[in-house]
Amino acid sequence: MTGLAPLARRFLARRKAVLARLAVWSLAEAGQAFVVGYGVAHAVDEGFLAGDTRRGLLWLGAAALAVLVGAPVIRGVFAELAGLTEPLRDGLVRRVVDRSLAGALSGPGGTDRAAVSRLTNQVEIARDSFAGLVLTLRSFVFTAAGALLGLLSLHPALFVVVLPPLTAGLALFLVTLRPMAAAQRRALAADEELGDHAARTRAALRDLTACAAGPREERRGTELVTVAAAATRALAGWSAVRTTALGLSGQLPVLVLLVCVPWLRARGVTAGALLGAFTYLVQSLLPALHTLMSALGTAGARLWVVLDRIAGEESGREAGRAGPKSAPPTAFAPVRARPGVCPAAVELRGVTFAYGARVEPVLSALDLRVAPGEHLAVVGPSGIGKSTLTRLVAGTLAPSGGEVWVAGRPASGLAAAELAGTRVLVPQEAYVFTGTVCENLAYLRPDAPRPAVEAAVEAFGLRPLVDRLGGLDAPLRPDDLSPGERQLIALARAHLSPAPLLLLDEATCHLDPATEARAERALARRAGTLLVVAHRLSSAVRADRVLVLDGIRADCGSHEDLLTRSPLYRDLTGHWNEGTAAGR
Repeated sequence: MTGLAPLARRFLARRKAVLARLAVWSLAEAGQAFVVGYGVAHAVDEGFLAGDTRRGLLWLGAAALAVLVGAPVIRGVFAELAGLTEPLRDGLVRRVVDRSLAGALSGPGGTDRAAVSRLTNQVEIARDSFAGLVLTLRSFVFTAAGALLGLLSLHPALFVVVLPPLTAGLALFLVTLRPMAAAQRRALAADEELGDHAARTRAALRDLTACAAGPREERRGTELVTVAAAATRALAGWSAVRTTALGLSGQLPVLVLLVCVPWLRARGVTAGALLGAFTYLVQSLLPALHTLMSALGTAGARLWVVLDRIAGEESGREAGRAGPKSAPPTAFAPVRARPGVCPAAVELRGVTFAYGARVEPVLSALDLRVAPGEHLAVVGPSGIGKSTLTRLVAGTLAPSGGEVWVAGRPASGLAAAELAGTRVLVPQEAYVFTGTVCENLAYLRPDAPRPAVEAAVEAFGLRPLVDRLGGLDAPLRPDDLSPGERQLIALARAHLSPAPLLLLDEATCHLDPATEARAERALARRAGTLLVVAHRLSSAVRADRVLVLDGIRADCGSHEDLLTRSPLYRDLTGHWNEGTAAGR
């Protein structure tokens, strides 16, 4: 938490005017607290006990007026509070987004899933907690100042009696803050880990089902739920301790004052001063203390932990980056090809991947080399790992073992910006956004000349669709397109991309055979390498080579070679042919 102090000082230093205006309104609140108890004491001593009812009522009227003044004071405080809370929220949102984007750009295709929890949950926790803490801390400081000054003005002995138990109760409560903050930290960490597990599991449902890894992931999810529940129970336990401390500190000053009444009376404390002291305690000091303890015990602990996670971790990373610089790891350096040897477009060296430590691997010790400009089709039963293979090559997954190389460089060592310029992955569910037709087609190459865009429209048979929408500059709404039309736009977009490697993960499954053939021929004519997860036999026939995955080993060769040596490929071919015949 030491890294938070400089950030807090800079944040508050930039808002001195807001703090000054808050202090002015708070001084009015301190004056209000002073007048209430002081007015009650003098109403009793100088008014009612002295037989002057009119004077007593005037003092009570002054106290009542001070209470009524509290409404505009609170209104003014809330008006100024936004000048602190909203900049804090905006700054935290920027920090979370910047940090998540920086991690995505610098990591091996990974994303910070916990950023969702920080952005949608923890930032709001910090904002609300900070607002509550500012309100209550300000109120307690100025109310306590006004009340204690009032006690001192009524009689110094009242100040001496009330201050020690009040301070002792507050100190007892403060002892619980550190363990409660630790419990809050554990609860937030458990919440993030559980959310991260849910996101990973949801993204890998198909492969988990294919590998029978569902029960293990279910057990892991149950363990995380148990940990989260235990953290929540621990937090509730410390909340109970805090409540006990709050009860003691809220009642002890009143009890001590009652016990000391004879001693106070013997030292000349009047009945009005005693009543004023009780007024200060019951109306001002103890409610302010109760509110402060509630805020510190809940909002303060949450704010401490959340700011530490959002700002403190960032400071730690900056400190790490500022440390001694070492030579860049060799994994990030390009490979020097031997003279006369061109690096492979894609190369897998003993690649193994499993969705969990004890789960059967989806891919096991896979070796593969795809030459630049080659057209490779990947086939196999559903759930066998074809999509996993494309994601490994795309760099959005890191292998459990082995290495994945793209254009002579490890895919896991490339930043997202470099990956985007190296390969394009077109998934089964094509992405189309609201914008013009041309913006959608040129999304991966914004500087594409108009003739190149027109050529892609013709190559993929998109002219009828473009004319129907109103031309290349016409607005496009994704809901107006069929799944096949969205796939065609995504394929034409990939065709325009400058990336030398195209990965199609069943990206033509919504197209009819003739349209699919036209699209694949257009992509094959494009300069670069094409890796296709085949949806039909025709895709495999058109490829230079076919990779067959069967869950145990892989076989790679031409269509004719695999028909003679791969029983699985023959079975798949027969299944495709039966499907084609049935379709006729």
